[in-house]
Amino acid sequence: MGEIRVGTASWTDPSLLRAGWYPAGASNAEDRLRFYAANFPLVEVDSTYYFPPSEQNAKLWAERTPPGFVFDLKAFSLLTQHPTKPTALPKEHRPPEGSKSKNVYAKDLDKAVIDDVWDRFVQALMPLYDAGKLGAVLFQFPQWFPISKRNKQYILEAKARTEPLPVTVEFRNKTWMSAENQVETLEFLTSYGLPYVCVDMPQGFASSIPPVVAATSDLAVVRFHGHNDAEWESGVVQRRFAYLYSDQELAQWAPKLTELAAQAGSTHVLMNNCHSDYAQRNAASLAALVDAVPPASV
Repeated sequence: MGEIRVGTASWTDPSLLRAGWYPAGASNAEDRLRFYAANFPLVEVDSTYYFPPSEQNAKLWAERTPPGFVFDLKAFSLLTQHPTKPTALPKEHRPPEGSKSKNVYAKDLDKAVIDDVWDRFVQALMPLYDAGKLGAVLFQFPQWFPISKRNKQYILEAKARTEPLPVTVEFRNKTWMSAENQVETLEFLTSYGLPYVCVDMPQGFASSIPPVVAATSDLAVVRFHGHNDAEWESGVVQRRFAYLYSDQELAQWAPKLTELAAQAGSTHVLMNNCHSDYAQRNAASLAALVDAVPPASV
């Protein structure tokens, strides 16, 4: 069985800082990351979705974490066909002052600008890659990204543009994992060595993906989004992910994760229920449950 790393999708969420999970002495960014890395072997950086990472931050993250610690990072919104704030773009690529544009999309920009954004994104993460601490770049595609030949080609383009950094793929359009398309989707990802991101999330929405557990490469990934169904489409992140898993729910997942790990060299498990210290509490509990699964059940 391959290794299983359990962590959370943030270590800097404001509600976490208020929750008292960090000790009183962890009063700055460096201390908090060091404390987090002493408790978990993996973390996901979500801030890189909103603003591209900086090379300096990547260097600091590598320096402030122990050997073997791994970062997964979300791809910048512009690169996953999401709306992007103009202020998140490099200064020379921003719309003129006075522009009324609240958001921009990749389709709105010149190819040279897109090429430059891709190049900067990859270059900024090279310190983590060179240090052996970059797990993968998560490409979470939007609800308006259905299964199609064109969108499959875009996934392959994203993979190529991000090299040498490894990538993972998470869908938010139900057509990819519908009963009719599920086999096709998993075979497509497997044929190109692209890790499928398994999800646990609210069901019954256009963005809902069923909790299918599958390994399509040597890296397997599972992300837990909670089951706050009433707030899932509210648009308020702080409410969408305000869900604390019960021990019973986590216990049902532990054997599934060990079975998944038997199919992959490494499995990343990330709690994305980032509200207060919910993710940290659930990650610690889930890691203990996974460790307790008898080898005979794998």
